[in-house]
Amino acid sequence: MQTITFLTFVGEQCGKAEEAINFYTSIFPKSEIKSIIRYSEGEPGGTPELIKFGVFVLNGVEYRVSESNYNHKWSFTPGVSIFVECDTESQIENLFEQLSVDGGKVMIPLDSYDGENYGYENRFGWCEDKYGISWQLNLFK
Repeated sequence: MQTITFLTFVGEQCGKAEEAINFYTSIFPKSEIKSIIRYSEGEPGGTPELIKFGVFVLNGVEYRVSESNYNHKWSFTPGVSIFVECDTESQIENLFEQLSVDGGKVMIPLDSYDGENYGYENRFGWCEDKYGISWQLNLFK
């Protein structure tokens, strides 16, 4: 059995999946876009410019992606996030900066949340990127 994260871009995020995976694979090491399958003309759920099914890898971990222009009652939520264990100070700082700028938002700044330490990390930050995906970045020294 294998567990894989599947990201579905709907609502305001529909049409941004390819841009997002290009961005993610550009900032994480050992990353690549493995495949993109688009909807056919007239196919339910999307239009030819949208991703019906895609596979990409971030730092050796495989993800699936799709987008749909149906009027879904849900989208991304910070209650589910991608947790990244960083290896160095510069890595956590660089990723946090890149993920939280240009329409993203900081939910917990690096190193502090009202002065509290969560007890399992030496550096921690939580942000949402401009595509609505939530990221927790952790550096345990």
